[in-house]
Amino acid sequence: MFQQGLIETRARLASADGDPTRKLNNCPALVLNADYTPLSYYPLSLWPWQTAIKAVFLDRVDIVASYERLVHSPSFDMQIPSVIALKQYVKPSEFPAFTRFNLFLRDRFSCQYCGSPQHLTFDHVMPRRLGGITSWENIVTACAPCNMKKGGRTPKQARMNLQVPPIRPTNWQLQERGKGFPPNYLHETWRDWLYWDVELEE
Repeated sequence: MFQQGLIETRARLASADGDPTRKLNNCPALVLNADYTPLSYYPLSLWPWQTAIKAVFLDRVDIVASYERLVHSPSFDMQIPSVIALKQYVKPSEFPAFTRFNLFLRDRFSCQYCGSPQHLTFDHVMPRRLGGITSWENIVTACAPCNMKKGGRTPKQARMNLQVPPIRPTNWQLQERGKGFPPNYLHETWRDWLYWDVELEE
């Protein structure tokens, strides 16, 4: 059985120059939902090549595009998928998890008081000592200097203006934010399925 043979044997690659960037681990598959939109933009929905091939043989995905590289089993050769689409639509949750990363993404990785992208932390708009809670609506991204300057005061008391009032974002809003922060590497076969305005690497 090819699937078992693929898992039990390592792929053989023709790589005369030994370039480490040519390793199989650098061949992830972009995962699209059944409507051919990425499952997520940030982080970008990628599966390792082993997971992608397993999903193909379990008939859970369609292959949309492939790398030129092959994996081999004793009885079968197969191109590594570079873009796959789920056969069953996965409905995304409406709201994202309340995490530090998602908070920074909502606020575009910049201090909500001065706009600096450096030394980021988070700040309670209504200080905890005044009853402020840790929630989407009361936490903003702040650089360390602004956080220290504000201290345990409200923005009004500290005479510091918020650029944008904090809100609880939807997953859709975060995905839109994520389009502005593409990863360092995008394979050329992903071009038609992503919407970042960046030049793709060769």
